[in-house]
Amino acid sequence: MQTRYSFGGDEHIFVEVDEEMSLEAFFKSLSMTTAVREANIAGVTEICPANASFQIKFDPDVIAPQELMDRLKGFEAAAEAAEKTIATRIIEIPVLYDDPWTRETLMRFRERHQDPDSTDLEYAARVNNYPDVASFIEAHAASPWFVSMVGFVAGLPFTYQLVERDKQIEVPKYLRPRTDTPRLTIGHGGCFGCIYSVRGAGGYQMFGVTPMPIYDPTGKISYLKELMIFRPGDILKFRAIEREEYDATVAAIEAGTFVPKIVPVPFSLDAFTADPAGTNAKLLEALNG
Repeated sequence: MQTRYSFGGDEHIFVEVDEEMSLEAFFKSLSMTTAVREANIAGVTEICPANASFQIKFDPDVIAPQELMDRLKGFEAAAEAAEKTIATRIIEIPVLYDDPWTRETLMRFRERHQDPDSTDLEYAARVNNYPDVASFIEAHAASPWFVSMVGFVAGLPFTYQLVERDKQIEVPKYLRPRTDTPRLTIGHGGCFGCIYSVRGAGGYQMFGVTPMPIYDPTGKISYLKELMIFRPGDILKFRAIEREEYDATVAAIEAGTFVPKIVPVPFSLDAFTADPAGTNAKLLEALNG
């Protein structure tokens, strides 16, 4: 697909890099938004990256819309030639899979689900050809996940599983959205995973919860002084835990003693494309020391 540029009203330009969600599209979008940020263009007030697109907000009294459009198009060739390597972080996320809170919630909304007689985990395991829920959970937690976008609600990461395309977990969203989703639910819809940063409506399948807050508008949680933890380009690694560790982690967070496991790492798209398993092994080695 040729990159599509369009105006969104008087103050926005929307750039669609690709119709297909992919790491290649994300890296091109990232390169272009980075170039815009570094160019420090007068009149640009906000840069909003997404999975395979981005939007620029600008002040038309400072820069003419067509002038900004032309400048954005000028960044595209450089983005295509840019090195596809970033300095990022891998962050461990403890998860209580098949927890009592998401289970209670999903049971209240079975009439909105494709299979009212199954839990979300049972349904996801079956449609992805896993023999049981335990093996599905093992696959979900085994590989890292790439944060391609943060948004929808504050702090919510959209994540893309770092495995070969034919091995990716894919599950359709609910037939109709729920009016309730527990805070910190680990969700999945299509090929994307997410962590619900706040309680609210949602349509993703629910697999579990993390005890680790990812957004704090008060700034009181010790590791969330910047209000939210994730940024595009981060890499997540889920780790299955039992209820005892969940409760202990909640207590540590309330006491201000919990420290997330975060390790700086490089990530190369070319290296991952050439050897997904080898790249993931290096990421996990860095995380686990």
